[in-house]
Amino acid sequence: MYENYYGFKERPFQLSPDPRFFFASSNHQRAMSYLQYGLDQGEGFIVVTGPIGTGKTTIARNLLNNIADDSIVAAQLVTTKLDPQELLELVAFEFKISVKGKSKAELLQSIEQFLIDLNRQGKRALLIVDEAQNLPIETVEELRMLSNFQLDNKPLIQSFLLGQEELKDIIQAPNMEQFRQRIIASAHLKPLTSDEVKEYINHRLQQAGCIKEALFSDEGFNVIHEKTLGVPRKINIFVDRLLLFGFLEELACIDVDAINEVALEMQVELTGSLHKVQLASNEPSQASAQLIVNSTENVENMKEILREVEEILESSIKQKIKMARYVDKLLKQKSRLYAESNIDESIEANSELTADTIADTDSDSERSSENDKS
Repeated sequence: MYENYYGFKERPFQLSPDPRFFFASSNHQRAMSYLQYGLDQGEGFIVVTGPIGTGKTTIARNLLNNIADDSIVAAQLVTTKLDPQELLELVAFEFKISVKGKSKAELLQSIEQFLIDLNRQGKRALLIVDEAQNLPIETVEELRMLSNFQLDNKPLIQSFLLGQEELKDIIQAPNMEQFRQRIIASAHLKPLTSDEVKEYINHRLQQAGCIKEALFSDEGFNVIHEKTLGVPRKINIFVDRLLLFGFLEELACIDVDAINEVALEMQVELTGSLHKVQLASNEPSQASAQLIVNSTENVENMKEILREVEEILESSIKQKIKMARYVDKLLKQKSRLYAESNIDESIEANSELTADTIADTDSDSERSSENDKS
């Protein structure tokens, strides 16, 4: 919507991970270095953890995009709660391994034969497991068992695990000692600092072809950091909405007032709750059973919740009004272009008609002159 207005070649803050927009903060660069080190070692596990939206998947995509070694055959899994056999089935599917039977033994035999064939071709397998915090402990243990496939004392497959902070708890479980001994490096991603938020936004703007030097002020970058807590995914969502707001309001520079106004509209999306008020569970508890429904405290709480809901609805209505204004603006632009096009066609038609008239007049004059001579 706003790309032409701000001179972008494409949207700079899309949510889908794109290696072209990868920004290497000091923390992210360290994680990338660990992953590259793991690749060079060709064995063991690399574990990268971090809060939601800090860029774990982007790092994985960037790594796969930059693998220049043809000897590495990589596959990436985005996991749900898989049991060990389901994991093996997914591994076989992603590596396009032909499996004759459905038993676990047949799955393992097929995977092992595939890895041996790769080794004979001078290649090795790399398995990247994203959202690994969803895996049960016994499934993570199955990954360790896969790492036991070796030929001439060389491992045939290597695994990278990317996951949210809960993955740490899985790895630290008492019965995961053997798995921990296979980890050769680990990294934990952190949100961006205030200075890194500025660098991150400017990097993505430049990648999208932005030619404006002061689209946001330094103070504006600080406010964006404050509202998003430096989480890249939240930054993408927030700045994308800021650019849409700037387009609708025809702003050449998005200032602090505009940032605060959009933040107020997006308070639920940025915080994930109603002003951090925890919504009550539908399940009754002993404590709630003893509450007096018409007590003054409960009435005030209900009023507060209703005010929260009213603010959300009002914000939604404002957003719909802005979108309606945007559509109206587009229709006016198209109407103007259509009118200009008709005017051009009319002028061209009149020009042709005038030229034809002049030609006819000249022809009549010539015939008259010839008659006079006769």
